[in-house]
Amino acid sequence: MPLKKIRKAARDVLNALGCPESELSILIVDDHEIATYNQQYLNRTGPTNVLAFPMQEGEFSDVTPELLGDVVISVETTEKEAENSDITFDHRFYELLIHGILHLLGYDHEKDDTQAERMEKKTKELLLVLGIEATSKCGKMNP
Repeated sequence: MPLKKIRKAARDVLNALGCPESELSILIVDDHEIATYNQQYLNRTGPTNVLAFPMQEGEFSDVTPELLGDVVISVETTEKEAENSDITFDHRFYELLIHGILHLLGYDHEKDDTQAERMEKKTKELLLVLGIEATSKCGKMNP
């Protein structure tokens, strides 16, 4: 997937969320690398599909208020999940990108079912912004 297309999608999502001046970094990695981050920063074993590292938390969050943080996506897991869900790679990638961005903005599906439903609804709305028809249930997000 071309970087220009990914940048445009991220910008469209940020604009739709009312964050046109916000910045984030997107790191696209393999399963080995995301497993390393997952263990190092979250103390979880094995690869996952997406990780988000917000910069708007903690004592230095006001240093660069426009910097939301980092989204890390495993291209290998994205490919597997797209195949298992019978959707395109691009569709699954954008679900994960949106999911990561929502985490950077404080959405958290792990808190409770209400938050998970809120996050899933917002994901579907944002997929439509990108011109992607959401499936009946967005792909499973790993904790």
